[in-house]
Amino acid sequence: QVQLVESGGGSVQPGGSLRLSCAASGTLDPYAIGWFRQAPGKEREGVSCGSDSNSFTWYADSVKGRFTISRDNAKNTVYLQMNSLKPDDPAVYFCAAAVIGGGYVCSAGRGFGSWGRGTQVAVSS
Repeated sequence: QVQLVESGGGSVQPGGSLRLSCAASGTLDPYAIGWFRQAPGKEREGVSCGSDSNSFTWYADSVKGRFTISRDNAKNTVYLQMNSLKPDDPAVYFCAAAVIGGGYVCSAGRGFGSWGRGTQVAVSS
């Protein structure tokens, strides 16, 4: 089971940008990686997912055109570039891994067996 560590969170003004990183303990080749977020008192929601080489990508409607998922397999790292951040984007952001071919549902986080501990994102004026 791969271990994941998120980083890159922080506090920015509305309209600002952050890049989150998800560093894996080993190769990412067998895995799809998803980004999820959970605000206080709210259910976890899917943000974006990408398969190997990002042949498959998925974005929540709320972040389309603003967030971009990418991966650098040589560095065993997946990124989430977040632009034009809005006041309703703050949450703890998690990355998670799902085995490609094992079945997963990005929007619900089903099929993701390895989770990082999360990184906090805040947006304030």
